[in-house]
Amino acid sequence: MSHPVMPVGAQGQTPEVPRSVFITGANGFIGQALVRRYKALGAEVRGMDLRADDSNAIVAGNLTQPQQWAEHARGCELFINTAAVVSLAAPWRLYREVSVRGVRNCLDVAISAGAQRFVQFSSIAALGWEYPDQADERCDVVIGDHYRYGVAKGASEHLVLAAHAAGEIDCTVVRPGDVYGPGSRAWLSEPLKMAQAGALILPNRGEGRWTPVYIDDLLDGVMLAAGLAQARGQIFHISASESVSCKAFFSHHWRWAGRSGAPRSLPLWLAVALTRGLWNFNRLIKRADEITPDAMYMFSRTGGISIDKARRLLGYAPKVSLEEGLRRSEAWLRESGQLS
Repeated sequence: MSHPVMPVGAQGQTPEVPRSVFITGANGFIGQALVRRYKALGAEVRGMDLRADDSNAIVAGNLTQPQQWAEHARGCELFINTAAVVSLAAPWRLYREVSVRGVRNCLDVAISAGAQRFVQFSSIAALGWEYPDQADERCDVVIGDHYRYGVAKGASEHLVLAAHAAGEIDCTVVRPGDVYGPGSRAWLSEPLKMAQAGALILPNRGEGRWTPVYIDDLLDGVMLAAGLAQARGQIFHISASESVSCKAFFSHHWRWAGRSGAPRSLPLWLAVALTRGLWNFNRLIKRADEITPDAMYMFSRTGGISIDKARRLLGYAPKVSLEEGLRRSEAWLRESGQLS
């Protein structure tokens, strides 16, 4: 349901449509949505992902071997890096190679391609899971042994902002909230499967904070952040204006699965102990699985996030209510045969 218009900022500032855009992770949920929106606006769009898609000018490649795809980015005006290790269960080595060194590779490709702006997709995971309510962009990023995905995201931001500070290329960092909508595997398809199996379990009575942002609203925020001069060298939280409890969000999946009430719950300490045991067992038998202690921490976040900076500087304003976003999401789940 994307509409091909550039969002307008608070002071009527509309970014110019870039002549050409290069997107890494272009086959992902967010990558595909960006490809469609920029194309609809009239930009020439090219990209890279693990799998090629000739019909959308997407070549095969990965962040650790930029020589495979660097030539394909030549001449792009805007470079958007959405590619990363999207996992709460990967080893440190992989996060370092892909989400840290790989980001430096992207910067180098963007610079030699002649890009004017580099947009790095980070995540509110960079804040960790224990932060004050309405946490803003000045809050500290997470460090330590836990929450590896967030630690890697914080490290990637450092590289990008260092390149900006050194005058190598103009950079902007966006930290999306929990992005959902038609096509979302992480926050629609997977939790639905778990609910259907009766295996969707939330720690701490589901009281952790969830920050849902509908995909179309995220795209508006990214267009503004990527195209406005005042966004250079800045980090922006792009999300909805309100957080909700995990219970409130995931009870929809529970209901869609034909179950009554709300997902089951465990105390956080017990959920962490159980998932740690499972995670260690899965690693032993070399089975990939996202049931990890970090997932339990993520569902126990202590605060919502502030989008005041994006409102003030970019004129960003989310338009799709949670009710409407979930209605569209349910319709997509039915259309795609995931719900009978």
